[in-house]
Amino acid sequence: MSGSVYKVIEVVGTSPDSWEAAARNAIEAATATLEDCRIAEVVKMDVRLEDNKIVEYRTRLALSFKYHKELAD
Repeated sequence: MSGSVYKVIEVVGTSPDSWEAAARNAIEAATATLEDCRIAEVVKMDVRLEDNKIVEYRTRLALSFKYHKELAD
């Protein structure tokens, strides 16, 4: 029987513009070094405030990528 195995990691992206841009930043940074990324699930979104104003959007993602046994050995 053949099947696939995936590893899941959490990454956090930031942006001064939006949660979507923060998620995009996290995915672009992570996929620069990971292969076979498949799913990015938004786990949490929050903002950083300064003087009662939003200065940064933060998006935490659970990012899954395919586990390749031959690369792990």
